[in-house]
Amino acid sequence: MRVGLIIGHKASSQGASSSEGRARLTEYQLNEELAHAIAKQFDSVPDITPVVIYRNTYSELPNDVNQLGVDFAISLHCNAFNTEASGTEVLYYHSSERGKELAEILQACLVGVLALPDRGIKPKHSEDRGGYLLRETNMPCVIAEPFFIDNQIDLIAAGVRYEQLVQAYTTAILTFAGS
Repeated sequence: MRVGLIIGHKASSQGASSSEGRARLTEYQLNEELAHAIAKQFDSVPDITPVVIYRNTYSELPNDVNQLGVDFAISLHCNAFNTEASGTEVLYYHSSERGKELAEILQACLVGVLALPDRGIKPKHSEDRGGYLLRETNMPCVIAEPFFIDNQIDLIAAGVRYEQLVQAYTTAILTFAGS
């Protein structure tokens, strides 16, 4: 089984960033490292092959993912809003039952590790944020938003529990692959 680990954003457009400090951390930086850390967890798992996916353009991303022949995909992101919003959520395409199942599994794993407010799983339509990717991929696909990168409490929780965060993704992948 092949799982796509989509790195949220790209080097030239790095997404949201932490709100304070000289060493700002961006979504792209964090999720590039995270994708490779998750993939490494499967080095000795013969039945699961992670595929780390970099984005060229957003409009090309679904086709790029589809061409890789993955069985399911997780797009790695972080939320940002007003430095005060907090919590964990996973987005899925509203009509995808398998996407909803993956979202439920991943949400439970992420909330269990980060212990941030549970914002729930969110069904998305094509016109919603992330809806294009979720609609146009040929496999179950979710967008993970485990914490708010611009909220210092969330960011610290993710940093302190980084290894557990990697393991939460790993557990969710193993659980979904076995379902």
